[in-house]
Amino acid sequence: MLHKVKKFINLDGEEKKLFLEAYATLGMMRTAILTVSFKRLTRSLEHVAKKRELPALNDQEMKIARQVGQAIMRASAYTPWESACLAQSLTAQKMLQKRGVPGVFYLGAMKDEESEEKMKAHAWSQCGDTIITGGGGHEEFTVLSVFGWGKAKFK
Repeated sequence: MLHKVKKFINLDGEEKKLFLEAYATLGMMRTAILTVSFKRLTRSLEHVAKKRELPALNDQEMKIARQVGQAIMRASAYTPWESACLAQSLTAQKMLQKRGVPGVFYLGAMKDEESEEKMKAHAWSQCGDTIITGGGGHEEFTVLSVFGWGKAKFK
């Protein structure tokens, strides 16, 4: 436990703020996933059936997106609740939209013959050409839905 506290203390002020915001937002998103319909969770987002080309981001927007992604990944490792890919993607959307950084999150699925459910699902978020959350293994999943916010909303 002391090691975790030292790691937090060693973060700079902005990283601490982002970590705390990510931690709290992950909790809110996890609660929402368990209590609210998915349609209601995503009603403020633009929904399309498949991938589209995303607008390029300027250097400042990319810096913010990477910092937010790092804070979410860091915070999700310390939550006592499950902070899996969907909670992380929704958290990224909330935090980036608040900062005016456009992006999308994807929902994908793949067959998994080894599991009882026979299907696996995954969510990941992206800004510009950079995966912000959920990047590990996302290529293996077939994109089912795409949700955009900001300039990334589709016309």
